[in-house]
Amino acid sequence: MDGPGGYGQFCPVAMASEILCSRWTVLVLRELLCGTTRFNELRRGVPRMSPALLSKRLKELERAGVILGVPNEKGVTEYRLSPAGEDLRPIVLGMGFWGHRWVESHLSLRNLDPSLLMWDMRRNLRAEILPAHRCTIQFQYPELPESRRNWWLLATKGVVDLCSFDPGFDVDLLVTCPLRTMTAIWMGVSSVRQEIEAGRLELLGSGQVARTMQQWLGLSPFAAAPRRVP
Repeated sequence: MDGPGGYGQFCPVAMASEILCSRWTVLVLRELLCGTTRFNELRRGVPRMSPALLSKRLKELERAGVILGVPNEKGVTEYRLSPAGEDLRPIVLGMGFWGHRWVESHLSLRNLDPSLLMWDMRRNLRAEILPAHRCTIQFQYPELPESRRNWWLLATKGVVDLCSFDPGFDVDLLVTCPLRTMTAIWMGVSSVRQEIEAGRLELLGSGQVARTMQQWLGLSPFAAAPRRVP
């Protein structure tokens, strides 16, 4: 990235920044580091990023040797981290831990996005804690428009799917709360028990699934980090 768009410095920090500090790049890397490999799945992890810009950033990372685009057996390109890309894991995670530790929680809870929250919850849900049969959990955010109000997580034999439309199965547990409440629980700013006691979270359905919600929810990887915001 020499030229008008580059920093023109030999410093390794400047050279790394030319690759990593363009808009959305670190979030794309976050998704890849979490195990996402396909273009459409990457889009779900960065829902506000346009497909054209995502394609551009993937090409830039590929040219930089950070990722590899590899066709699978069906001819669909899957993106894999190169050794250089995998070497970024502690850096990207470190940024997340720093943000959780030092950025005010009310700022992070201002940027609410149900599709991103539910996608992250699907990825980290601990299906082994749920009943062995197909388990359907509906999340309802009453304050949202109808088209974004209801979401379903389906866990079947360890595989978790996310639906934004009614899959037609019996619901084992209905979770009703504001989106801010569920985001706070997911980020470790609050807990299931605290939100129930405050009257902001309602659970209706299987007692077993309700009692173990804090365990099967599988929080954000940054949730356990202590907060040190003044």
